Amino acid sequence: MSDKQAELDQALERITAAIDRDSTVAVPVQLRGALEFGIASGELPVGARLPSVRALARKLRLSPVTVSNVYAALQAAGHIEGRVGSGTFVSASAVVPAPDKLRALEAAIADLIELGRSCGLDTAELATRVAMARPCPPRSLRLLMVGNFHDATEAYAADIRRHLRGGDAITAVTLDEIDRAPPRDVDLVIAPRTLLPRARALFPGIEVTGLTLIPNEATRVALATIPPEAEVVAYSYFPSFVTIMKANITRFAPHVSKVAIVVRGEDETQAKARIARASVLIYATGAEYLRDGLRPGQTAFEYRHTPDAQAIRAELLPLIESCRSRGGDTLSRTETKEATL
Repeated sequence: MSDKQAELDQALERITAAIDRDSTVAVPVQLRGALEFGIASGELPVGARLPSVRALARKLRLSPVTVSNVYAALQAAGHIEGRVGSGTFVSASAVVPAPDKLRALEAAIADLIELGRSCGLDTAELATRVAMARPCPPRSLRLLMVGNFHDATEAYAADIRRHLRGGDAITAVTLDEIDRAPPRDVDLVIAPRTLLPRARALFPGIEVTGLTLIPNEATRVALATIPPEAEVVAYSYFPSFVTIMKANITRFAPHVSKVAIVVRGEDETQAKARIARASVLIYATGAEYLRDGLRPGQTAFEYRHTPDAQAIRAELLPLIESCRSRGGDTLSRTETKEATL
């Protein structure tokens, strides 16, 4: 077994082991959320092969129909893809040049050769002139970073901004802000993989790509320094985040044995009681208000993500350059809506 396959199997073990049958969140919701966030966090990397429906159903003691429905939902959202005779894989985000654009390029080259001949240039001389030609300055791009919470989305945008060319601009915006004032003149929309379906629905005429997120360094350090005897409560803002949150706590704090998950929307009295008994509170982004009710001696920190730098270099930057080379053929959201009326 390869090291890569062993790491993937370990990630799947952590994710499936974190599914809590006693939780108020339905197991299919937990499973879908676990796989979505596993993909978004890089735990399940692009190209990774997932277990078959029957294999995962046996492992989780679920009906194959349940697992099949979860896989179908993930495939419809663009997170995974089925390959006939091979299995189910995490979808790649590589951009393949459109055939019509390649044909247009070939036609333009043929026209250039014909024009060169009319000027008395053979193909070798023409190639020399093309090589010596000064390219046009690279076109600056307008990127949009979409997220749920403003501060976290701003942080994602700041991490990406360090990798961009001078002149490129990236703006952070939340889904709520898009509903109130839709941005215009955008070349590329970037969203965490879990928000891809909503982002694509909001920007139907603009390219939307997924961003791989991992727990940031501060979160990893905080998890590693939790005392072994601590009674830990993790607060999840979204039900679909429950399983992957618990799996990553187990991954980065394997020495901690007592971890309970509280989900926003559960019985408020019971949730407050569980948080009050905890010695350490780990809260998801958006639940900062919980700090106000802590008693002296309790420790709390935010579970926050950061863009995976390797994924930015290997996946996002090539896509950005592809958008740049295509020129101004993307539409603003307003123009797209008008074009479809």
